Amino acid sequence: MKKEGKKNVRILYIGNLLTRYGFTPGVIDTLGPLLEREGYIVDYAGACKNQFWRLLDMLWKTLTIGRKVNYIIIDTYSTSAYWYAYFTSVVARMIETPYIPLLHGGDLPKRLKQSKRISDSLFNNSYANIAVSAYLKHEFEKAGYKTIVIPNSIDISKYPFKFRDQPRPKLLWVRSFHQQYNPNMAADVLKELLKSHPDSELCMVGPDKDGSMQEFRNYIETLGIGDHVKITGLLKKEEWIKLSDDYDFVINTTNVDNTPVSVIEAMALGLCVISTNPDGIPYLLNDSKDSMLVMPGDYSTMAKHICTIIKKPGFAKQLSTNARSKAESFDWVILREKWIRLLSPVDK
Repeated sequence: MKKEGKKNVRILYIGNLLTRYGFTPGVIDTLGPLLEREGYIVDYAGACKNQFWRLLDMLWKTLTIGRKVNYIIIDTYSTSAYWYAYFTSVVARMIETPYIPLLHGGDLPKRLKQSKRISDSLFNNSYANIAVSAYLKHEFEKAGYKTIVIPNSIDISKYPFKFRDQPRPKLLWVRSFHQQYNPNMAADVLKELLKSHPDSELCMVGPDKDGSMQEFRNYIETLGIGDHVKITGLLKKEEWIKLSDDYDFVINTTNVDNTPVSVIEAMALGLCVISTNPDGIPYLLNDSKDSMLVMPGDYSTMAKHICTIIKKPGFAKQLSTNARSKAESFDWVILREKWIRLLSPVDK
C-alpha cells in the first residue's frame, strides 16, 4: 500500500447526525470535527430523521463515497442502529473498504448473544473494533472479538473546574429523557432529600426521546415537589456548562449505561458525581474515590450519600478533585494519538 500524508486520508463517518432535530449531540458530532481538525477529510452519513431514509442515506453514501475513502467509521449501538452498522458493513465489504465499528451502549453485550451470526459477520471482518470503555472491550473479547479501547474524548480546556468544598443540596441531571435513563428516580431522590434539606433543588437538562419528559412532569406534581424542580429541555453544551456553576451534584440515575460523556463532563467541572452502577459504570467511576455509586433504582441510598457529602466538605473536595483528575485522562490531546495510529495514512 502506498503511504501518503495524513491530510490525504479520507474517512466516511456513519452515525446519527440528529442535533438539528433537537436530539442530544452524539459522538459523531464531536469525534468527526476533532478528526477534521487533525487534518483528516471526513464525510458524513446519517442526517435524516426518519429511520428508513437514514438507513438509505448510510447505504447510498457507503456505496458511492465509500469507494473513495480510506476508512469507514460506523457508530454501533444495540438497538436499531445495530442494523445500520450491519448493513453498512455488508456494503463496505462489497466495495472492499476497511470499516471500523465504534462500539457504544451498555446493552451491546446482550445484542452479541441475541444476534451471534450477524455479530460474527460484523465484528470478525472489520479493520478494527473500537470500544469506548474497558467494559465493552471485556465483553467483546469474552465473545471472541478482538477489540481496542479508545474512550470518548472531551476538550478539557472547555470545562472550567470548580471546587465543590462547601456543597449545597443543588442537583443537576443531564441526559435525554428516556425510560432507560430512569428520570423519575431523580424525582425520588429529591423527594427523599427534601426531608432533611428543605432548600434542595433539582435541574433536569436534556431533550425528550420517548415521552418520558411529560411522564416526569406528571410525576413531580404527584409527589408535590414541582416547585423544587427546573426542566430546561435540550441545552447547548456551553449553556449547560455555564448552568452547572450553580449546582454541586450531578446525579446519574440510569438503568443501562456504558461510558456516558455527560458524566465525564460533570467530573471535569468538579461536580460531585452520584450514580447508579449498571454495566460499564463501575469501569468508569471509582466508588468513594471520584464518585458515589448505588444500585439502579436505589434513590434512598443516593439521597443518603448526598447528605453525607454535604456534612463532610473535606470528602466533597476529595471527590471533586479526583473526578477532575480522571476527566483529564479523556482529553483529546491524550487520545488523539490512538486515533492517529489507528488511521494510518495508507491508500486503499
